[in-house]
Amino acid sequence: MPQFTTLTSRLVPLPVDNIDTDQIIPARYLKATDKNGMGEALFADWRYHPDGSPRPEFVLNDARYRGAQILLAGDNFGCGSSREHAPWALTGYGFRAVVSTSFADIFRNNALKNGLLPVIVDAQTHASLFALVAETPTAEVTIDLASRTLSYPGGSVTFPIDPFNKTCFLNGVDELGYLLGFEKEIAAYETAQR
Repeated sequence: MPQFTTLTSRLVPLPVDNIDTDQIIPARYLKATDKNGMGEALFADWRYHPDGSPRPEFVLNDARYRGAQILLAGDNFGCGSSREHAPWALTGYGFRAVVSTSFADIFRNNALKNGLLPVIVDAQTHASLFALVAETPTAEVTIDLASRTLSYPGGSVTFPIDPFNKTCFLNGVDELGYLLGFEKEIAAYETAQR
């Protein structure tokens, strides 16, 4: 998992509430067992016409947002069925964080396990961020994980994250990598038990 300390990026606005995992990554892509290429399928039914050509009106096809690493989504992001492919598709596209007022629990847990930071903000900040992007699409925000802050022109807010996941992100390790960090202590314990 890539290390996450601070991230400064433009926002990709997607002001749609209740985006479910089937919209994030349609079921026909769930046969894949590896993350490679998942970014191409992100929001496939919204992003492409049936013939595979891009829908110019969809935000990911707007050149102003190309390369941005933070998705600004509507409320209740990632609801619906449980599928790890959803954060795979988001990170495969290049997103490192998603900002919303709330996340579905299963999606949030899958995101945290796959290096995608879910950032929860209050409704007023959420509205301010959408207004900022509408006025200045090139505006940047900064996420500082150590201080748990999201800073933007005109303000700054803190966001929740549990200490374990914060430690994993700051060190660039998943759950297994975290445990392997204690390999010497585990080996010493095992030796002492014999």
